[in-house]
Amino acid sequence: MKVVVIMGSKSDYPKLEESINFLRKYGIEVIVRILSAHRTPSELVEFIKEIDNEVDVIIAAAGKAAHLPGVIAANTLIPVVGLPIKSSTMDGLDSLLSMVQMPSGIPVATVTIDSGLNAVLMAMQIMSIKYPKLKEDLKTYREEMAQKVLEDDENLRG
Repeated sequence: MKVVVIMGSKSDYPKLEESINFLRKYGIEVIVRILSAHRTPSELVEFIKEIDNEVDVIIAAAGKAAHLPGVIAANTLIPVVGLPIKSSTMDGLDSLLSMVQMPSGIPVATVTIDSGLNAVLMAMQIMSIKYPKLKEDLKTYREEMAQKVLEDDENLRG
């Protein structure tokens, strides 16, 4: 089980660190890179070609114009999960729209702005088709979330 996390800038890392650790907690190998669709396009495409057939899912995090997930998706058949990062200009809406408005034929699964957890959960759900243990891990995770809500409800009601 292997996931690649690519971010367009080092400043994106704090929004990904906890999610990267979440993947590792479930025994998923994670490769983390900083590569830009605009500033290092040759290196990005070269890396995508290197990892072909070795990786289950790619998570691509980017802010502003956020072309990173689309450029990656155009160069591989590995599923790409786009993670829009909130920037200083449009609160991440620019990033979100750049990812969800992909042209027909080059899909990018996109999660909510700054939601690294949803990105890794989507990656895990995709991989659970191939790795049944992940499906069980995800079921347990959801059961734990539900239990937490019920405990909070009980505590509130007294």
